[in-house]
Amino acid sequence: MKVTRARAPVRVDLAGGWTDVPPFSTQVGGFVVNATASRYAYATLTPGPAGNYRLESGDYDTYIVARDIRAMEYDGNLDLLKAAVRRVGLDMGAHLTTRSDAPPGSGTGSSASMGVTLVGLLDRIKGDGRSRMEIAALANALEIEEMGIPGGKQDQYAAAVGGLNFMTFHDPVVEVEPLKPSRDFLLELEKHLLLIYTGKSRLSGNLIARVMGAYESGDREVTDALMNLRQAALDMRDAILKEDLRRIGEILAFNWENQKRLYEDMTTPKIEALFSVARPEGCIAGKACGAGGGGCVLLLCECDCEHKVRRAVEDLGGQPIEFVLDHDGLQVWEAACG
Repeated sequence: MKVTRARAPVRVDLAGGWTDVPPFSTQVGGFVVNATASRYAYATLTPGPAGNYRLESGDYDTYIVARDIRAMEYDGNLDLLKAAVRRVGLDMGAHLTTRSDAPPGSGTGSSASMGVTLVGLLDRIKGDGRSRMEIAALANALEIEEMGIPGGKQDQYAAAVGGLNFMTFHDPVVEVEPLKPSRDFLLELEKHLLLIYTGKSRLSGNLIARVMGAYESGDREVTDALMNLRQAALDMRDAILKEDLRRIGEILAFNWENQKRLYEDMTTPKIEALFSVARPEGCIAGKACGAGGGGCVLLLCECDCEHKVRRAVEDLGGQPIEFVLDHDGLQVWEAACG
């Protein structure tokens, strides 16, 4: 039997996160530097009898069956799958199965990666021929318009296009500039980065509403921090193009200091403990991924010290997530399934 599959990578945000979120991205405009990592959201569609739908999550070992997907309500059970099928308008019977390599609430944009995977898969099935940028925009609309979850756009665009990018957000316009330092430098950067899961997931939606509510109310501390994060992305782009690993570490540290100004629980005792044992072993700098408050931290290590840093954070309960940089973004293919 022929099945259609898709995958899209998660991302690690290096600088500028939060500035892609409205209303800041609408009023001021945001800049973000991020890279995609080789942890993926997967989806497979197997054709079935007309009118029969089975939506299944391998991560949560749950499924739903339906005759009319458009009549389904968003109730917290596989809502992203429902939203994708409803919004794209799948008009054939199907068994849709998903799974993700990344822990839930990891701060690596795993839900956005799944949204891009689903839209890319269904777009191929229907033959609509959307571009990667159009797929990213529709995947973002699934979360914001269909499901009512506030958030930015960097995650979907990173998952769709892949690679190391500088992104500009001035709603509704999104621009993606691929950053192309030498291959030797990319390998060096990749070698000295560690992605560590703290063991605590978090929901970004409520944190985003909290921070942007403070921005809208004129909170000076939050506004200044957002402006600094915006500048950090510009500085990070320059440092990457100059292939200056030490400068990248300085900007990561600056970005993290300004992330922590956004809300008091951006960092946690576990995150601080991980940094405290990592620094003496050769961690140059690091930051929480995504909205913070848990999830993953990204660490940049001194030359040939990553093994010592890794050992130190593992001893404290940090869970390394193995990855290399992904350069392909969304991929869709057909396969014969036994």
